[in-house]
Amino acid sequence: MKITNIAMLSALLAIGSALAADKTATTEPKPPPPDLPPGGLTKFDLDFKGGHPKDLIAAIQKAAGKPLNVLIPQEYANVTLPELKMKNVNAPQLFRALEQASHKTEYVKNGENTFNSFNTAFGFRANSDNITDDTIWNFYLQKPNIPPPYKPYRICRFYSLAPYLDSGISVDDITTAIKTGAKMLGDTDEPTMSFHKDTKLLIAVGEPGKLEIIDSVLRALEPDSKSAVGNKSGPPAKPAAKSAEEK
Repeated sequence: MKITNIAMLSALLAIGSALAADKTATTEPKPPPPDLPPGGLTKFDLDFKGGHPKDLIAAIQKAAGKPLNVLIPQEYANVTLPELKMKNVNAPQLFRALEQASHKTEYVKNGENTFNSFNTAFGFRANSDNITDDTIWNFYLQKPNIPPPYKPYRICRFYSLAPYLDSGISVDDITTAIKTGAKMLGDTDEPTMSFHKDTKLLIAVGEPGKLEIIDSVLRALEPDSKSAVGNKSGPPAKPAAKSAEEK
């Protein structure tokens, strides 16, 4: 009887051990999921020939083999992006490089000799600091409102060439002297001139300061003049005829 009890006790202990082992096996934690790539972001190679923002996104999606969440405002859809050739990069690295390359300083003329400078940039910004492959990116363009282009104040003046023509000087001689002087001064926007045959008037349109050279030439060519007088930087010469402001 004692032997039987011992055998039963041994059997019960064996069953208990088996149940405990089975319970341990079922409650043992599962192995962690496989690690993501370094940085947790998909890497890819890109050979982009340049184009618009949507063209770049299409190229990235093709290279990465997965979609990219991007918002491109309609007003920025036609911004021109440069050519990009990247190897083993992820989306944040690519967008950061694009943004840095886009920075530049532009100048706008706001007066006769003054300019305004401003910085421009474009790129893709993430909607959160926690960057993943599912992050939403927004395309932006940094460019301030540019003031209207500077339009110089221009006037119209009339010069009577009759005395000069009567003394044997031709219209060609006079206009060539004016253009030569303006060219030597470095003026790229010389006065616009036209000769009216019936009245023998030289009609000139331009900025007041740039018309002074016409006064100097005509003063130097006066029939009773013995030497060249006057220059563009000297006191303004009196026009040979009336002046009228161009409206």
